[in-house]
Amino acid sequence: MLRLMLIAVAVSFSLLVCTQAADPKPIEPFNGKNLDGWKRKDEKKSNWVVGVPHVSTDEPKRMSVTRTPKDTYKALINFTTGGGCDIYTEEKFGDITLELEFMVPKGSNSGIYLMGEYEVQILDSFGKPDEKLGQGDLGALYSAAAPKKNASKKPGEWQKFVIEFQAPKFGADGKKTANAKFIKVTLNDVVLHENVEMKQQTPGGLTGKESATGPLMFQGDHGPVAFRNIKITPKK
Repeated sequence: MLRLMLIAVAVSFSLLVCTQAADPKPIEPFNGKNLDGWKRKDEKKSNWVVGVPHVSTDEPKRMSVTRTPKDTYKALINFTTGGGCDIYTEEKFGDITLELEFMVPKGSNSGIYLMGEYEVQILDSFGKPDEKLGQGDLGALYSAAAPKKNASKKPGEWQKFVIEFQAPKFGADGKKTANAKFIKVTLNDVVLHENVEMKQQTPGGLTGKESATGPLMFQGDHGPVAFRNIKITPKK
């Protein structure tokens, strides 16, 4: 009897170890030093660099960049004040949890495109009343849903998104069987959305088409923005 119990414990432990070992590990698409692994929509218009971003009190609508030694680079920065282009990962993803920090100067506008097609809006919405929030404010699912609350910090401060995203599903015939869905969107520890389906892609995306996988894309043709600590965890 004791032997059988020991065998059962050993089997259970082995199954637990295998399950833990199979858990997906976070992917860090930005190495903090250069733009390896990223593509720009238009190289000639690109204002994306790597460095340390700063927003000064003298020019609150602008973002400057300090280029320290390569081993201390931290952020992926778009310092444009007009023009510019979007940037996206070479790698493609489906169902994921995305974590990242971002910073914008006063009045700036940008966005995070899951799969290159579904936008979570970035905007300086600091101080705006909850009841006046729209689909263009910080944390909105652009063209789909306004955020429930205004969790925006002051411009020039680092803020954090945690986004649980489910990719659209397709049958063997290529027809869509399930819409993309934002399972949960959290900004600065405040839940903004839960279980919001996206019936179609957001205007201004990478291809304008829905698919089973796609890259992570950051909008870079509207205003200055910086990103750091980007982690993508694929779901089983």
